[in-house]
Amino acid sequence: MIVKMKFVNISGPRNDIDRVTDLYLSRYEIQLESALSELKTVDDLRPFMEMNPYRDALNKAVQFVDYLPDSENITPDDSLTLNDMFEVIRNANQSYTGFQEKRNELKKRMDELKKKQQIIAPFKSMDCELGKILNFKYIAYRFGRIPIEYFDKMNKYLMDNLSAIFVEGERDESYVYGAYFLSPGDTQKIDAVFRSLHFEKIELPDEFRDTPVDEYQKLIREIYNTNQKMDELEKAIGEMFLSQAPRLIAAKNRLEELANNFDVRKMAARMENKKEDYYILCGWMAEDDVEMFLQEVKNDDKIFVVVEDDRDTYFGEPPTKLENPKIFKPFEMFVRMYGLPSHDEIDPTIFVGLTYSFIFGVMFGDVGQGLLLLIGGGLIYHFKKAPLAGIIATAGIFSTIFGFMFGSIFGFEDVIRPLWLRPIDHMTTLPFIGKLNTVFIVSVAFGMGIILVAMLLHIVNAARSKDTENIWFDSNGLAGFVFYLSIVVTIVLFMTGHKTPGGIVMSIMFGIPLLLILFKEPLTRAVQKRAKKMDEGAGMFLVQGFFELFETLLSYFSNTLSFVRIGAFAVSHAAIMEVVLILAGAESGSPNWAVVILGNLFVCGFEGLIVGIQVLRLEYYEMFSRFYKGGGRAFEPYTKKTKKTKKK
Repeated sequence: MIVKMKFVNISGPRNDIDRVTDLYLSRYEIQLESALSELKTVDDLRPFMEMNPYRDALNKAVQFVDYLPDSENITPDDSLTLNDMFEVIRNANQSYTGFQEKRNELKKRMDELKKKQQIIAPFKSMDCELGKILNFKYIAYRFGRIPIEYFDKMNKYLMDNLSAIFVEGERDESYVYGAYFLSPGDTQKIDAVFRSLHFEKIELPDEFRDTPVDEYQKLIREIYNTNQKMDELEKAIGEMFLSQAPRLIAAKNRLEELANNFDVRKMAARMENKKEDYYILCGWMAEDDVEMFLQEVKNDDKIFVVVEDDRDTYFGEPPTKLENPKIFKPFEMFVRMYGLPSHDEIDPTIFVGLTYSFIFGVMFGDVGQGLLLLIGGGLIYHFKKAPLAGIIATAGIFSTIFGFMFGSIFGFEDVIRPLWLRPIDHMTTLPFIGKLNTVFIVSVAFGMGIILVAMLLHIVNAARSKDTENIWFDSNGLAGFVFYLSIVVTIVLFMTGHKTPGGIVMSIMFGIPLLLILFKEPLTRAVQKRAKKMDEGAGMFLVQGFFELFETLLSYFSNTLSFVRIGAFAVSHAAIMEVVLILAGAESGSPNWAVVILGNLFVCGFEGLIVGIQVLRLEYYEMFSRFYKGGGRAFEPYTKKTKKTKKK
């Protein structure tokens, strides 16, 4: 059901806006609209240009509370004043800043150690003391790397003729790491040769004194010790925040409330003249909330409230807030997926809840599997509040009911007796058609009834929006309803062996509605006394109208036959479970229970998913498309409703 909304204007002295927001509006659901945009006819309006004084402190409080483990279970210290809260945040920030400086120093040290580790790692296999090599006076050296292909060429063609020695270190996929040693007098010549071989020089830090492997091990130990210090620092930060946890959470909660209240100014307007300076707020509230709000502020002489009656003329479409019984609440998800209803539309949630669950139950009728869906979906919905789980649980109720109707429990059809029939076996004989599965026939009949109900809902929605064409002449309006109802009645009379209506009745019931649908545009103009002429000629109008009428008739036929899938899935479910039981060897009297259990779980999950999608398709394409537009906008209050008691 759609909650009835009212548009309210709230005004008072400018310096009183925080009190009013905190004392009253924060405890009601109100969707604020921009006062500057909505109140265009009011002169001397200007925006608020104030910075939010709570936002920076709130950002810090949120950051600090995130450090607390299991913060939702910590009881806040509600005894703090606003000054206390700012003091708590300030002190925590000072301590945190000190920790941050130490953390940055450790992080810088960690980066330096890892960089040195990357430099020395490729030379670990070289057995030499770096302190001696780095202090050589009569031997020059170059540490670096050379591409593997050039290293092989060097060894094969050049090394015998070079007055240099290359000591190899580690290798990777692309390079050979190492160092070459040479006489200082040959540096220019030898360096030129190695440059031609794409040798890349790597500078080793002067602090390396021991062997490369020893230096590498030292760095590993230093990295480990630095990590330990960082962990201890993080622990100290957590303990510092934990000692202030109740105060920090209280500060965060209250500052969040105050910051949101202050941000109301973004939607407010100021009206200032020489004598007075007022704020103006406007927005949508539920009718019940408006009555409670007016009752609460009636003795407050600093707040003035006006409830607008002519809202459609000046303030546009109200937002949509859905409020349905708990059992149907999860089905609002399907409605929102298609689009929220506008304020003058019927909320289809209950209709969807009933039809979806009923059709799902017919297509997936099994006592055992229905109970599994009910229990599993119910538990998930209870703990996780997932709407889809609630839908599954409700559908499971109807699956269980139709399981008794069909006499099926976990695929076994010889355990309980069907209250109605067995879908896979029961047949019905129809005139001129012969034998058909009874469930198929009932499914089509049910579909005809659902289509008629959808047409009635279309007429109601059209009447609410005062849409003449859709009330009387649309293919889903009264003309289409009479035509389709006539077809249904004719088919029922024919199939039950009664004489069909006479020619005159047939022409009236079939012909006249089709003519009304064909000429709906000129008839609508005539009813509304509009003299607008057709854009195209009469011939083109008739040709276009003929094909549109043909498409309408085709859609009646295809939409009706689409409901055959209900019976088809009811039969296929029974057939699939027969296959599962055959695979389990149930015919021998001693089935393999592991196969039975796994088969039931597979069918329950896989076929349940397919049936759920097919039922949703029926909802959207065969029902929603006939009566529902879903052009509404969601009701989005700036804050959630809390207790209706005055704050101290």
